[in-house]
Amino acid sequence: MINSSKKRYLFLLFSLIISQLSFGLKPVYVSPTGSDSGDGSFNSPFFTIQKARDLIRSKKMSGEKGPYSILLGKGDYYFEHTLSLDQQDNGLYISSIKGEKVRFTGGISINPAEAHPVAESEKGDMFQLKVRNHILMVNLKKLGITDYGILTQFGFGHPLSATGMELFINGKSSHLSRWPNDSIVPLVNVLDKGSVAAEGDKGTRGGRFTYSGNHPSLWKHREDIWIFGYFRYGWADDAIQIASIDTVGRILTTVQPHLYGFSSGQKWNGWYAYNIAEEVDEPGEYYIDRREGILYFYNPGKIDRLEVSVLKDPFIAISETSDIGINGIMFECAGGIGVEIKGANNCVLKRCSFLNLGLYAVSIDDIKDGVAGKKNGLKDCKISQTGAGGVHLFGGNRKTLNSAGNFVENCSIHDFNRITKTYCAGVQITGVGNRISHCEIFNSPHVAILLSGNDHLIEYNDIHDVCQSTDDVGALYYGRNPSERGHQVRYNYFHAIGLNHAHTSAVYHDDGACGMALFGNVFYKAGSWPSLIGGGSDNSYINNIFIDCPVAFYVDNRLQNWAKDMVAKGEIFEKDLNEINYNKLPYSLRYIELSKYWADNPALPKRNVVDRNVFVRVKTVIEGDKKFLEYSDNNFVTDLDPGFVNDKEHNFKLKKSSEIFTKVTGFEQIPFEKIGIRKIVKHKQK
Repeated sequence: MINSSKKRYLFLLFSLIISQLSFGLKPVYVSPTGSDSGDGSFNSPFFTIQKARDLIRSKKMSGEKGPYSILLGKGDYYFEHTLSLDQQDNGLYISSIKGEKVRFTGGISINPAEAHPVAESEKGDMFQLKVRNHILMVNLKKLGITDYGILTQFGFGHPLSATGMELFINGKSSHLSRWPNDSIVPLVNVLDKGSVAAEGDKGTRGGRFTYSGNHPSLWKHREDIWIFGYFRYGWADDAIQIASIDTVGRILTTVQPHLYGFSSGQKWNGWYAYNIAEEVDEPGEYYIDRREGILYFYNPGKIDRLEVSVLKDPFIAISETSDIGINGIMFECAGGIGVEIKGANNCVLKRCSFLNLGLYAVSIDDIKDGVAGKKNGLKDCKISQTGAGGVHLFGGNRKTLNSAGNFVENCSIHDFNRITKTYCAGVQITGVGNRISHCEIFNSPHVAILLSGNDHLIEYNDIHDVCQSTDDVGALYYGRNPSERGHQVRYNYFHAIGLNHAHTSAVYHDDGACGMALFGNVFYKAGSWPSLIGGGSDNSYINNIFIDCPVAFYVDNRLQNWAKDMVAKGEIFEKDLNEINYNKLPYSLRYIELSKYWADNPALPKRNVVDRNVFVRVKTVIEGDKKFLEYSDNNFVTDLDPGFVNDKEHNFKLKKSSEIFTKVTGFEQIPFEKIGIRKIVKHKQK
C-alpha cells in the first residue's frame, strides 16, 4: 500500500519528467523553502526567481541553447522589488509546477496574534463605545513596517499612481473607514466652487459647501480626512482632502479644487468622507495612524491571514524581449500593476489570476518613440478586486496603421474599480489592431471597455452589470477623434447595463465617433439607449437583436450645435486628423471617407447604417432625428417572442423555425452559445 505522501512525490516526479521533455532542457527550480546557495535542481531549489533567472542568463552566455524554464514550487513568494526580464531572457517560460498553488505577493504577512484588542489599551477612546470591543490594533512600527504610503488625490483627470498601504484580511480587501458607510451626503449649498481648471482658472483654491446634519461634529481626529464624490458631473469622480470643518455653520472647505468645480442639484452630487478613526464601525474598515505606525481595524471574526500591501512597482516588468511565457501564477496584494510588458513580442500570460492590486492587473504597450511589440496578451486569466482597471491593452503604430495583434482572450474581469471609479476600464484598448475576445466583463460602476485607436476586434464577449453608478456612460465607449475607426464589434452580449440610471448605453459613439461596424450582437436590457451615436458618421448596425430596451438608438447632430467647436478650424478634430496625415497613405486608402473629410460637411452625421436588425419589446426604436440614420425597410419590430430557444431563461439563440429568418431577408444566425468564456480543456498527459 502506497501512502499519500509517497503518491504525491511520485506524481510530482512524473510531472517533472514530463516538464523536462516538454521544455527540452532540465528546468531550474525555485521554492519558498529553497536557498540561493543551492544549485537550482529539484532537490536543491533556489529561493528567489532572480537567482534562477541569472543562472539561465549565464547558461545562455556560455552557449547553451534554449528553450529555458523556471518551475516554481507551491507557496508564497514575497516581492520587495520588480523582477525585470529583457532581451537576455528571450525564450523563457515561468510556471508553477503542475498542480501546485503559487502565489506572488507584494504584501507583508502579519501573524494574527499581533492584533490586540484596542479596548485593553489607552487608545480605546479613539473609537465609538458601541464598537470598541470589536476593534483590533497592530503596532506596525514594532514589527519593522514603516512605509505606510500617503493618501493622494485620485479620480478623473488625475494620473494613476500606486496606492498607499492597504489591509487584506483572509484574502479580501478592506477599506479605509468612511462615513456614511453605504450612501453619500448631498452637497447642499455651494458657497465657493473653487478654482475651475476646465474654465481656465488654473489656481489651487479649494471649494466650500454646506452639508446637513451634525455627524462630522463627532470627529476629533481631523488631520488627514478626505472626501470622495462626483462633485459636478456623474462621470467625473474625485478624491479631495478636507482643509477644515465648520461644525457650527456646517461648512466643509477642501484643500484641492475639483477640475470642474463644485456643484449641487444632481442626484450624484454628493460625497462620503474617509480615513477617519472614529468611523471604524463595521467589518471591512480600517484606519492607519501614520505618525505612530499603528493599524486599527474592525475584527471580522476568524482571521486566518492578515496582510498589508507594500510593493508599489510591478511584480514583473518585461521589456524589449520575446517569447516569454508566464503560467499558473497568482498575483496578489500590491499597490500597483501586476505585470508590465513593453516593446516585447509573443509574451503571454496564461491561467494566471490577479487579485487585490492597487491599479491594473496587466499593462501591455510599446516603448514610446522606440520598440513596438506584437502578439502579447492574456489567455484564460482571472482579474478581480483591482483598484483601477483590468488590462491596459496598447500597441500598434497609428501613423503607419501597423497592427500589434495584442490580445485579451478568454478572461474573467470583474469588480475592477475598487478605488478609482471612472475611465479605468475592464480593458482599455488602444493603438492598432488589437483584440478582446471570449471575455466576461462585469460588476463595475463605469465602462467595461474604453476604446481608442484603429482596427480593433471586439468579439464573443459577455458584458453585463457595468455602468452601475455613473451617468452619461457606455459599456463600450469611444469618441472625439474621427481618425479612430475600422473597429469590428461582433457576437457580443450586452445586458443589465446601468439599470435605474438615466443616461447609460451599451455602445457609446461619443462626440463625433466614427467608423465602427457592429454585427451579430445581442442587446438585452442594455441601458437607456443601447446605442448612442453622438454626431458621428460611418457606424453600421447590421444583424443585431435588441430586447426589452426602452430605446434602441439615440442619434443627434451635436457637431452642428452645442459641440460645433470640435470641428472648428484649428480645434481638436483638425489637430487629431493632421497628426496622423489623414489625407495621405495609409489613411487615405484604408479609410476612403477621410480623404474628403472636410469637404463632406463633417458636422452632419451620415452613412450610419441600420439594416437587418430585430427589435423585440423595444418601446422606441429611434430617439432623435431619423434622418441621421440610414434605417432600411429590412428591420423587424415585434412585441412577441420571435422564436428564441428560451426567452424566459434569456437564451436568445434563434430556433431554426424563428420567424426572423423569413421576416428579415439575409438575417444570419447569431452563435449565442459561443459568447463568453470558453471552457478550459485540460489535456491529459500521454
